[in-house]
Amino acid sequence: MDKPIILLVEDNPDDVELTLRVLNNHHIANEVLVAQDGVEALELLYGTPKRPAGRMPSVVLLDLKLPRLDGLDVLRRIRADPSTARLPVVIMTTSREERDIVASCELGANSYVQKPVGFEAFTEAVRFLGLYWLLLNVPNP
Repeated sequence: MDKPIILLVEDNPDDVELTLRVLNNHHIANEVLVAQDGVEALELLYGTPKRPAGRMPSVVLLDLKLPRLDGLDVLRRIRADPSTARLPVVIMTTSREERDIVASCELGANSYVQKPVGFEAFTEAVRFLGLYWLLLNVPNP
C-alpha cells in the first residue's frame, strides 16, 4: 500500500520549510505536495489539460489567506466535487476571525487550527497534525 500523500497549501515559504522539516524530523516520511496558492492546489488535485492529476492526497493542510484563490474558495470547490467531497481538509491559518472559523465549518472543514506564532508551538502543532491525520485517523474508504 502506498504511503498517504499530504497536500500542503501555503504561500509563506518559511511556514512551508518549517512544516516539511517538522514532518521529516518526526519520521512522518510521507510525500508532501506543496501548492503556493489556491489555483495551484486545485491543479494538483484535479490536473490540467497538460498535466493529469496524480494520486489523491489523504489530507489537505489549507491556509486561508492565499493569492489568486483564497482557502475558502478552494474548500468550497473541494466539497462541491464528488471525487474530493470527503477528502479531509484541515484549515491551518493565522486567522482567529470568527467569520473565518464559521465559514470553514459551514463549508465542511474537518478541523480548524490556528497556526501558533512561536517556533516550539508551531512545531508541536504540525507534529500532532501529522500524527493524527496520517497515523491515528481511519480514513473514509
